Amino acid sequence: MAEFPLLWPWAVWAAAIVVALLVDLCWGEPPARWHPVVGMGRYLSFMGRRIAPLADAHAAPSARAFVPGAVAWCLGAACVVALAAVLVGAMATWTWWLQALVLGVLLKPLLAWRMLRDEVRAVETALGESLAAGRERLAMLVSRDVSALDAAQVRESAIESLAENLNDSVVAPLFWFAIAGLPGAALYRFANTADAMWGYRGERGGRDWTWAGKWAARADDVLSWLPARLTGALLGLLGAARGLGTLPAQARRTPSPNSGWPMAAMALALDVRLGKPGVYELHGAGRCPQAADTTQALRLAGRVVALLGLAALLGAALAWRSTP
Repeated sequence: MAEFPLLWPWAVWAAAIVVALLVDLCWGEPPARWHPVVGMGRYLSFMGRRIAPLADAHAAPSARAFVPGAVAWCLGAACVVALAAVLVGAMATWTWWLQALVLGVLLKPLLAWRMLRDEVRAVETALGESLAAGRERLAMLVSRDVSALDAAQVRESAIESLAENLNDSVVAPLFWFAIAGLPGAALYRFANTADAMWGYRGERGGRDWTWAGKWAARADDVLSWLPARLTGALLGLLGAARGLGTLPAQARRTPSPNSGWPMAAMALALDVRLGKPGVYELHGAGRCPQAADTTQALRLAGRVVALLGLAALLGAALAWRSTP
C-alpha cells in the first residue's frame, strides 16, 4: 500500500461507495439498535431537552439559547467524527478489498436510497386507495401538517420529499464521503439529523427552537450548499428538463437556500407544478402531477443513484489501473 499512497485511498473509497449502494439496494436499513443515525437522534433528543427553553407565549425568544445549542452540536459532531476516524484508522493495515468491504458496510447507514424510494412509492399506493390513506402515509415522510391537503397536494409533497431527500440521504453523504472519507459522511449525517430535529423557527414539541437550533440549521445549510446544487444539476440533466436555465431563479423561491434546487429541478424535469400552499410555488406553468409523475420521479431519482454508483465503479477501476 505504501507504493501508491495517493491513489490507494481513493480507490478504496470508490469501491466502498459501490458496496454501500449494493448493501442498501439488497438489504435496506440495519436494525435500529445498530443504526448510527438512531444513536445520533438519541443524543440530539437528550441534549435538546436541555438547550431549548420551554415555549412560553408571554416570553420573547432568548438569544442565550444559541451558545448551548452550538456547543451541544459541536460536541456531538466531534464525537461522531472521532469515532469514524478511529474505525477508519483501525482498518489501515488491512488488505484493500477488506477495507472497501467494511468501509462500505459502515457507510451504508449514512445513506438511504431504498427506504426513500419505498416510502414515496407507498404514499402513491396509499393515495390510490383513498385520500385519507395517502395523507396518513405522507405524514410518515414529511413534517408538515397534511390534514388539509388534497390528493394533488399529497402527491406534490411526496415528489418534493423525494427530490429533497435524494440530496440529504444520498448525494450529500456520498459527496462528503468523497471529500473526507467516513468522517466526512458521518459529520454530514449528524448535521442533517440535527437540522431535522433542532432547525426550527419558533415552537416545536413544546420548546422554542428559534435560537437553540440556529447553529444546527446554519451548519446544515453550509454542508448542503454544494451537494444540493449538484443534485439539482443531475436531476435536470438526466431528466432532460426544459427551461433548465431558469433553475436558479426557481430554486430561490423556497425559504431554504438549498432544498429548492433539487425540488425545482424535479418540477422542471417532470413539467409539473410543485409547491407548499402559502409558502412557495415551483414551475407554476407546469401541470398538476398525476400518479404517473410519481413513477417518473422515482425513475429519475433512481438514474441519479445509478449514475453515482457507476461513477464510483469506474473511479475505482481507473485508480487501480493507474497504479504501478
